[in-house]
Amino acid sequence: MEATTTEPISTHNGPRVIHDEEKGQLYRSTTGVTMSPELFEKLYLTPKVPRVGDYNRRFANPTALGFVGFVISTFTFSMVLMGWGGASGLTPVVGIFFFVGPVLLLFAMVFEWIMGNFFPMMVMGLFAVFWLSFGMLQLPTLQLDAPYGTAGALTPEYNSVIALYLIVWGFALFTFFVFTCKINTVFALIFLLGGGALLFVVVLLGWYMCFIIMAGEMRITLKLPVGDLSHFWPKTDVELAAAEHRD
Repeated sequence: MEATTTEPISTHNGPRVIHDEEKGQLYRSTTGVTMSPELFEKLYLTPKVPRVGDYNRRFANPTALGFVGFVISTFTFSMVLMGWGGASGLTPVVGIFFFVGPVLLLFAMVFEWIMGNFFPMMVMGLFAVFWLSFGMLQLPTLQLDAPYGTAGALTPEYNSVIALYLIVWGFALFTFFVFTCKINTVFALIFLLGGGALLFVVVLLGWYMCFIIMAGEMRITLKLPVGDLSHFWPKTDVELAAAEHRD
């Protein structure tokens, strides 16, 4: 009698596994390609974890798209803050707060969610709503300072409200920084730094990370360092139940 063989069983981003029920044998087909956890974290900026489905094979990597929106917006913002070329005021470039940054970040966020990439989804959503909310402050037509009777002048009370707003964002960014310490140094520094000239450093790090991701997806061999931090942590490409039992 011929041996009966079950349908191929695939793990996410892994090779197809065939079980021979009569002989009890296990072998792997060559149709699947396994991506190492290190490469996965470099391209998607999130730990590789078991998932149902093969969305990372079916859809393009959206992480670089979100980075482009973040970097272009932050690059413009930082140069204006530093007064390059005598620049003053953000009203002329208010489009970066409503279109360039948020649109690309929101598209990236949705597809990160579809693909099951939890941490990038959170990052894209965080920066999207930051640019949208901060952009509101740059629209003089809204007259947000009207309750303070300032007529365009910045009173201590108004500044205190904005300061509290930025303190909350600082707390959020620090929280995200803690989790980036599980990925790589470049990504962690993007969250650790901020404000004025340091934003320009953040932009350079963002472009660097975006370039590395795009080069990887375009199959351009570059061994640029990102300061991989994942090897300091336990492996993540295991089921939660197995990880809990191991701990």
